[in-house]
Amino acid sequence: MLSRLQELRKEEETLLRVKAALHDQLTRLKTLGQMDNEAAINQTELDLSLQDHEEEEEEEEEESDS
Repeated sequence: MLSRLQELRKEEETLLRVKAALHDQLTRLKTLGQMDNEAAINQTELDLSLQDHEEEEEEEEEESDS
């Protein structure tokens, strides 16, 4: 009976270590997801800024042609 109890305790310890490792991995993945979101936001801002700049240049060209 005692050895069975010891086995269960070892298994519990193993499961707790696995749980902690999975929690750490989940935290890292969430962080990566946030970084991906920030990168997408930065790219969108850059695209919009370039688009605005191109539109301004076109307007200036139209004004100088007039």
